[in-house]
Amino acid sequence: MYPNGKRDENMTTEMSRQQRACEAMRRLGGLYPNARIALDYDEPWHLLVAVILSAQTTDVGVNKVTPRLFARFAGPGDLAGADVAEVEEIVRPTGFYHQKTKSIMAAARMVVTEFGGRVPDTMEDLMRIPGVARKTANIVIGNAYGKVEGIAVDTHVFRLAHRLGLSGEKDPNKVERDLCSLLPLKDWFHVNYRFIDHGRAICTAKRPICGACALSDICPSAFHVVGWRQQA
Repeated sequence: MYPNGKRDENMTTEMSRQQRACEAMRRLGGLYPNARIALDYDEPWHLLVAVILSAQTTDVGVNKVTPRLFARFAGPGDLAGADVAEVEEIVRPTGFYHQKTKSIMAAARMVVTEFGGRVPDTMEDLMRIPGVARKTANIVIGNAYGKVEGIAVDTHVFRLAHRLGLSGEKDPNKVERDLCSLLPLKDWFHVNYRFIDHGRAICTAKRPICGACALSDICPSAFHVVGWRQQA
């Protein structure tokens, strides 16, 4: 709902992008205080594989597959020389399983041969690994090593960044750059998880619930997205 029960059009137009970004993060922090990664993992290698498998599917689906995968191939050394058909059969439920199998097995081989079996903890080294782009690298180093070098831009972050008028870029890396320029470093790690939770609950891709959105009074797209709803 809007503050004071109504939408203030002037607030949306008068706020700078930086003010809007910081205010959105403040409000979302109150709404989703426990926002966190939804993928299950117990070590950096397991997280890396889970993030690669999460492309174009749900975290819930990945969490159903990884226990079986890691029970059979616990570490990168086990997966590096595995039978391709066996790995494909395990990861099949995540979709695009031919490419995902190729990526995680290639990642396993590089982690073993180039990094001594340990997932690297820098953006530069992580992005050398097959199947790893900036989003994956940000998630891994942020969650596994507590290092923050950027903002993980997935489909939810991309959508909300555009709807909130925080970026107009089409390249996720440029969206990340824009968000980093608007928000203090202390907020970078939390952007992904707060935006994801809000994107799933309220600001959905097809039918956002603008009438129940805590950001509607500062969002330039509120009530203008085709298919928006007044309430849940």
